[in-house]
Formats: sequence, C-alpha cells, structure tokens
Amino acid sequence: MQPNFDKQSQRSEFRQKREQFVDALSPQDRALAFSKIPSPLAQYLVPGKIVAGYIAIGSEVDPAALMVQAHKMGCDIALPHVTSKTAPMRFLRWAPGDILVPGPFGLQQPAENAPLCTPDIVLAPLVAFDDRLMRLGQGAGHYDRALSLLDQAVAIGLAWSVQHAPAVASDIWDMPLDAILTEKSWMTL
Repeated sequence: MQPNFDKQSQRSEFRQKREQFVDALSPQDRALAFSKIPSPLAQYLVPGKIVAGYIAIGSEVDPAALMVQAHKMGCDIALPHVTSKTAPMRFLRWAPGDILVPGPFGLQQPAENAPLCTPDIVLAPLVAFDDRLMRLGQGAGHYDRALSLLDQAVAIGLAWSVQHAPAVASDIWDMPLDAILTEKSWMTL
C-alpha cells in the first residue's frame, strides 16, 4: 500500500491513529507516559535554561509533568502565544500554576502581557514524524517559522509511537527536529 504523501491526508490519517491509540490507553498508562524526564532530555535541562512547552489539546502528548519537573530543576518555562494563523508565534514566560487565557484554535496560553523570552529548548507537539526527524504539524506553520528563528534552540518533538510515519510530506521551509521523545523511545539522527 502506498503511503499518503500529501500533508492533508497524512494529518487526517495520523490524527485518527493518535486518537485511537490514546483512547485505548488505560488511565494509569496515560498518567505514566511522559511523567518523568528521561536522561537524554535531562542533559539539556540546566538551571537557567528556558524550556518552551505547550498546553496539550485532545490526544496530543501532555508535557505538563515534564514542564513542572524542569521548573523544579531550575529551568524557566515558556509557552507559545498565538494571535492568528499568520502572525508569528511568540514565547512568553509562564510558571506552573500561572493563569492561562484562551487563544485561537482552542489554545490555552499566557496572557499577552507576560514577559517575552527566547527558549533554549522547545518541546513541540506534532501530528506525525519520520526517521529524518521531520515534523508534520497542524498546518499553520507556527513552529516551523519559530524554529527557523531559534537556530540555537534544541527542538524536541513529543509524540506517541503510533505517530511515526514511513515518510512525512515536507516542504523546503519545514524545520527538522533535533530529537523525538515518545512513550517508548528517544530518537536522534
């Protein structure tokens, strides 16, 4: 069977796979997944580093426990702030327990007046990934545009293992990740 090589088809296919996988997890397995920082990620979490996470939507990997642990290790935390499909995504400081406000696309994000920052590590959600560490996102290009400007940041995709694709459709502006963390493994090139 020929894999789908257009982004729209792949998004549909892998969103469905992700939903089915997460729906089949027991509450205990879902709570355990991504509950502890693995040693390959811990090496980047030096006190004073800024770690950008995100607030998960639906069946996306939830990085909340990782962000709390990174904060306890002395890292500052940031979250994306989005205003529209075309406006650049910014990263704003946030600490576990701080208030979040509704944003576009169902996002929960820091208030617009939170301090702007430049992350050292970016934990990125995704729809699918491949062995080249290419990331298929939601389609607005926010992370690709942001990562293209953060050339010193380490970009780590968070995904369920079922989101691994034989090949992800990509364009020249799509930014590869430095690593992928799934509930089963840590992948780098």
